[in-house]
This record gives sequence, structure tokens and C-alpha cells, in this order.
Amino acid sequence: MVGFKNRYMVMEVFMDPNREQVGVDPIIITQFNVNKAIRDSILVNFGECGLGSAIGPFLVKYVNPVTNLCIIRISREDYQKVWAAITMVRSIGNYPVVFNMLDLSGSIKACKTAALRCEESKFEQFKLMVGDRLSTTDINRMNSNIEKIKCLEH
Repeated sequence: MVGFKNRYMVMEVFMDPNREQVGVDPIIITQFNVNKAIRDSILVNFGECGLGSAIGPFLVKYVNPVTNLCIIRISREDYQKVWAAITMVRSIGNYPVVFNMLDLSGSIKACKTAALRCEESKFEQFKLMVGDRLSTTDINRMNSNIEKIKCLEH
């Protein structure tokens, strides 16, 4: 018996820093928000048939609201369609965003490696920015996010 062939995307979500924050709270990136934005984009750009074919194995497996990194699982047959729909996402909940593809892989192991590398480099950059004001809460939060990535499975 052959298992389903999947692709895993490591994506980074960039929020528009030039947006006026008057009266609008900054959005927190969650699995639900990312999932809804991508599904809406597939529906708008590829119709109900396109959404129906891509929706089966589609899953947002991991989202880090601090670094805005997410891991998305999709089928091998539909990854190009979903990738195209992701590039057309312009907002998440009225907040302008842009997705950046960091890695595309065929296994969760390679995806975890790429995501860990990215998270660790962002944490090192954060430590350099903050300097001696780094709290134990920040360190614990980043370590827990790194542990979540290490625990990912199919």
C-alpha cells in the first residue's frame, strides 16, 4: 500500500509595517487565519472544483505568531495550485500581508530541518537586537516553538 505523497511548504508571512495602526489592532497570525486566507484565495482563483481537489490533504501544520513562520502540507498533485493561490493572498483579516516561500520539500524531515534553521537564525537575530534586555520568558517561548517543530509528524 502506497501512502499519499505530500509536499511541505515553509512560508514566512510579512506584515506591512507602513500600515496605519489607528483604531486597528495588529493581527496575530494563527493556523485558523492562515488556513482561511489560503482557502479563500483558492476559491476565488480556482473555483469550487479547484478548492475541492486541493482541500483533502491541505493542512496548516505549524504557525509561530512571533516569527510569522508557518508550515503547510499539501498534496503533490495540487501543490502548484496552492502555491499560486498563496502568492495571491494580499490580506489576512483586513491586514495586508505577503507570503514568502522559504522551502518546499517532499518530506516532513526536510521541512523540519529548514524550519528549525530559520527559527534559530531569527532567534539569534532577536537576541542581537534586544541585547541584555532578553528575558527568560522570551527564551522559554522560543524554545517551546522549536520543540513544537521537532515534534511535527505526518
